[in-house]
This record gives sequence, C-alpha cells and structure tokens, in this order.
Amino acid sequence: MDNLPETNEVIIEQCPDAVIFADLKGIIGVWNTAAERIFGFSKEDALGASLDIIIPAPFRQAHWQGFDRAIADRLTKYVGQSLPTKAVRADGSTIYVELSFSILLDAADDVLGALSMARDITERFEQDRKNRKRLAELEKDAN
Repeated sequence: MDNLPETNEVIIEQCPDAVIFADLKGIIGVWNTAAERIFGFSKEDALGASLDIIIPAPFRQAHWQGFDRAIADRLTKYVGQSLPTKAVRADGSTIYVELSFSILLDAADDVLGALSMARDITERFEQDRKNRKRLAELEKDAN
C-alpha cells in the first residue's frame, strides 16, 4: 500500500476513541479529534504538553510511578484490559474515562513511549453508581 502513512493518519484521526501517545517523559505527541472532544483540549494545546493536563492532581504520583514502571518493564500490567478512571477536562471538570494502554517499541525493540485509547464513560459510570446506591437501599429496606 503506497499511501500507508496517510492511511494511518486518517485511521488515528477518525478513530471514535481518543488516541493519545506520550513519549518516555510523558509528553503528548499524538492527540486526535476524539481526544479534543473528550478532554476539551485542542490539538495545539495538548501536543507538547505533559499528560498531567488530563490527570487529576491526587492521582498524578500514582500515575507517574505506574508510567515509569511500565516504561522500564517495556510492558504495562494492564495488557488487554480497559480501566475506568477519572480524568480532567480543559474546563477543570472531572469525567470518567475507560482507558487502555500499551507500550510502543520501535523496530530496534527500544521503547518509544505509551499509547492510550480512551472513551468517555461518565454517563454510564454515574448511572451504575445510582443503581448500586438504589440496590443497597432496597436491600437495607428488605432486612
């Protein structure tokens, strides 16, 4: 396929989930249209910025410990999993996102950085929370 680089860019840009790549220092190098929509940061604001722009302050220390460990291990312990977590939008609001991660290696098997895919699950997460609360109330009333 002669136009593979162009095709890859189109795939990333048109992916319905946020596609975020960060280098070894956690600096954002890829930020697609879905990332703009979900997190509210424009591509211009996100590219070259630290991942801290979307990580809630109370979670940053744990995030960076895990990030550094995954880079050193050349593998994330969450292979094949998507994890719900909180994230921060450009307006300062908190949302819930489901994230999947991978560590990217180049042709020489050297670590390039981390790739994440994210989707906004705020509405689903809040509905599940309401359902769990209501179930607890019903179980309490039944006893």
